[in-house]
Amino acid sequence: MKSNYRTNKNRWLIIFITAFFAALYLFAETTSSFSIVSKKEEPKAFIKSGEEDSDQISLTFNISWGQEKVFDILDILKEQDIHATFFVSGEWAERHPKILEQIAEDNHEIGMLGYRYKSYVKQDMEEVRTDLLRAKEVFRKLGYPDIKLLRPPSGHFNEEVLKTVDQLGLTTIYWSINPDDWKNPGTKKIADTILDKASGGDIILLHASDVIKHTGSALKETIPKLKRDLSFVTISELISNSSSESEALN
Repeated sequence: MKSNYRTNKNRWLIIFITAFFAALYLFAETTSSFSIVSKKEEPKAFIKSGEEDSDQISLTFNISWGQEKVFDILDILKEQDIHATFFVSGEWAERHPKILEQIAEDNHEIGMLGYRYKSYVKQDMEEVRTDLLRAKEVFRKLGYPDIKLLRPPSGHFNEEVLKTVDQLGLTTIYWSINPDDWKNPGTKKIADTILDKASGGDIILLHASDVIKHTGSALKETIPKLKRDLSFVTISELISNSSSESEALN
């Protein structure tokens, strides 16, 4: 009996530790904050939406770990005949080149989350530059040399980060709607947040990592309703077809 009790106790301890670190990782993946620094230099802009009177909207998906749920998302997008933008980390791309290839073959746009998924405001700018250059090299070797869109890890950035990103020829993409799907609040909560807030020019932040439980069902509910008045496009299409709304840290 003691042996069985000890085995069960150890098993539950392992499950608890695994769940804790998965939640911690996803919290880092989605938490957003801005660190505003010196105003002496010209502020660099980031894009959080397209033109307000546009009839276009963009779905974006962050992926930095996992390999299961992304296929569910891809299937739904194919069924609905829409294209989205997937932001993936260089580390994830190295581990899952075939999935990245499938994303591209389905005519979705690929953006980067840097190489390592680590907040840029917690690193010096040389480390940030090194991370970005490493990510660019990874994508180049995988056959994607022209990636121009960056979503900083955890959505964290400041003026220095924006300046470094700009110097490397990348455009910083944020979002205007965040239903916190990674927290798994339920299909209705995710769908209601999107439907209540969505309008032309919006950029919606979602996830395709394995932690998600309700994102797929929420998409099935929201996409047909949004399609009545809006068309889904990639980020590049959204910002090229309108005078996109950018914001500066000042």
